[in-house]
Amino acid sequence: MNYVIIVAGGKGLRMGGDVPKQFLPVGGKPVLMRTIERFHAYDNALRVILVLPKSQQCYWKELCRQYGFHESYVLADGGDTRFQSSKNGLALIPDGEEGLVGIHDGVRPFVSLATIGRCYNAAQENKAAIPVLPVTDTLRHIGEHGSGRNVLRSDYRIVQTPQVFDIALIKQAFQQDEKASFTDDASVVESLGCQVAMVEGNRENIKLTTPYDLTVAEAVLNHNS
Repeated sequence: MNYVIIVAGGKGLRMGGDVPKQFLPVGGKPVLMRTIERFHAYDNALRVILVLPKSQQCYWKELCRQYGFHESYVLADGGDTRFQSSKNGLALIPDGEEGLVGIHDGVRPFVSLATIGRCYNAAQENKAAIPVLPVTDTLRHIGEHGSGRNVLRSDYRIVQTPQVFDIALIKQAFQQDEKASFTDDASVVESLGCQVAMVEGNRENIKLTTPYDLTVAEAVLNHNS
């Protein structure tokens, strides 16, 4: 059985409003609903685990009633950190379950079906896979005293989600104590000494964080419609 854990724990502070960013409308529909729909469009049999802060769950359920949103999912409580939220989502997958689980940012509603497929297919072969993009901007490393130097952008990649893993492997990885070096779910798995395969992501798979991102999101929707 394959799963996806959609983590939506943001408070939306950088959006400048009281409504958490995952609930803001894009094209007349809350972002989080669009994200869930993408994964069911990829595979309707995929089991969706939605991770939300407990304080936001009633509001989310009211939104589902307002918008007539009936996609299937199970709900897990969000934690204080991304690590804790992912761990809470993983706890809803039965021990001993075989298959794959993706972990995806709830505010990335434009992940392509092709990207999702590449991640799950690569994880089937390699046990862990992440989508990446090449860096197009010039990068500069800032030194200890504020001076800097250019670095080769060809040595770096932009990391997206979903990050997809063998269920047994990711459950084992999240038995560790949380560390500051765990910047994403793949870094938790890599701490066990495991290699993570990289596959091509898609440019539209942006993380909606600022008001400007919402403007871009509307443009993406208009372009794809």
